[in-house]
Amino acid sequence: MPKSNLMLILQVITVFFVAVAMALSLAHALEFPGKMRLPKESYLATQTIYYPGFTIGGFGEALGLVSTLLLVFWIPRSNPAFPWTLVAFVSLLAMQLVFWMVTQPVNRHWVAGLQLSGVAQSFFSPGRGATQNAGDDQWKRLRNRWEYSHIVRAVLAVVSLISVTIAIVVYRSR
Repeated sequence: MPKSNLMLILQVITVFFVAVAMALSLAHALEFPGKMRLPKESYLATQTIYYPGFTIGGFGEALGLVSTLLLVFWIPRSNPAFPWTLVAFVSLLAMQLVFWMVTQPVNRHWVAGLQLSGVAQSFFSPGRGATQNAGDDQWKRLRNRWEYSHIVRAVLAVVSLISVTIAIVVYRSR
């Protein structure tokens, strides 16, 4: 298979996985106004419905990060598509940093009372000593941290998708 065909396949795969990452984070961000109106009991009940669906979908984020990194290494630095590809990768990387440093600790708190098995148990196990019986100030602080982190992640995902799309157009137009 010619190198140009491999590049096209990698570009299409990358756009797909970055779009998956954007779709998941954007879905959370779009829920923000409605979820901020929920009382504590309803909010806490809602938080547990995301697992395992969004966790499984998170593989798209990881694959988007890997495929974008491959594009960064494959596209010559002299090519005008390179900086756009680099922006896409850095945005996805920042999205992951926000998840692991801000969102995931709160996820562990939300699922502390759930019976988890297999991969989910290991994914959420550190810090599972917390319970959902947090006081008003604590649950609102955790809610705000979780909700706003998803807005940040959605913005980063949109930047990444736009950047990788521009990179592909620029690359293909040369």
